[in-house]
Amino acid sequence: MAEQRKNSFFEGAFGRFVLPGIIIQSTLIGGGYATGREVVSYGAKFGAMGWIAGLTIVFGFGLMAFLMFEIARRFRAYDYRSLVKQFLGPFWFLYDIIYFLLAILIISIVIAATGSILESTLGLNYWVGVGVIAILAGILNFYGTKLIERFKTVGTTALLVAYILFAILVISSSWGEITNVFATGDTSFAGDFTIWSIIGAGIIYVGYNLAVYPAALFTVKRQKSIKDTLIGGAVAGVLMTVPWFLTYFALMGFYPSEAVFTAEVPWLEMLDGYGLWIGIIFGIVVGWTLIETATGMIHAFLDRVNHNLEELGKEPMSKGMDGTVAIVALVLSAILSSVGIDGLVSTGYTVLGYAMLIVYGIPILLIGSYKIVKGVKSEKSTKMSA
Repeated sequence: MAEQRKNSFFEGAFGRFVLPGIIIQSTLIGGGYATGREVVSYGAKFGAMGWIAGLTIVFGFGLMAFLMFEIARRFRAYDYRSLVKQFLGPFWFLYDIIYFLLAILIISIVIAATGSILESTLGLNYWVGVGVIAILAGILNFYGTKLIERFKTVGTTALLVAYILFAILVISSSWGEITNVFATGDTSFAGDFTIWSIIGAGIIYVGYNLAVYPAALFTVKRQKSIKDTLIGGAVAGVLMTVPWFLTYFALMGFYPSEAVFTAEVPWLEMLDGYGLWIGIIFGIVVGWTLIETATGMIHAFLDRVNHNLEELGKEPMSKGMDGTVAIVALVLSAILSSVGIDGLVSTGYTVLGYAMLIVYGIPILLIGSYKIVKGVKSEKSTKMSA
């Protein structure tokens, strides 16, 4: 009975409206928020005007989530290869290339942060911390969908609580500095820029984070109507942006401090002086974000490979193989992490962000929207409703 109630909770309104957003947000949070470096680069550096990037991001995240959910629902495209074929046609493989590069890059950034943070907060050797997290991500991919859904639901709730705690600590102690930044309109750290520069930064942030969206495709099977996908998209947009605004306002308490705004892990600088226990909680939180991010992106890749194998009439990969692929991807990411967070974020994210907008963002916005407005459905959907 207890298992039945648990299943009905995930299969009901929570599963249709909230769970897809939780899965995307939990995958996003590691590469998008864990260090604070990403929010500095794509919004906070503009100081009092950075909120414009935040509004661009929440709108972009929500719109892209709705389009993906609705296209996936209409065409029963529950892995990213099937989804992308709906608006890229024979050029779907371009997304595969960009997705793989972004997945490795995003996981590399979180690994670089996690290794150093766990070393400084928990005293763990850099590679010991990375190894433990790689094994946990491999176990989650071994056991599959149900465990991942529950792990991410609990984890995302805990992560949001932790980020709210960090933000309250920092914002409450630096409220005067924050209000002063907005009262004076301070944008000094960014130098010369236009409002389009701020909006552009928000768009690029949305662009490179498009790689995390397919992680939620396996949850979209519960959505049965455009109402479900609209509400689900709006919820996802908000869930994905709450940590951004928490980090942004916390950063404004230190604006335009060189020590914070040029740090590889600005959150560590902002939390300095709050005691060892806060550092330990932060270390645990960042470790969890790596597990969630790595698990989500690798799970989406495994779904895509297994779906392709089924189309070819072959057996999907075994659970052992799924776990092994997860660990291999993490090892590759760990090697790349030696480049350093700042270089990976500023160069890698920007280049691949533009690439993702070209091969995914613009096509789903134009072709995906056209198919939705015209009411285009898959042949399978049409036969089932006939």
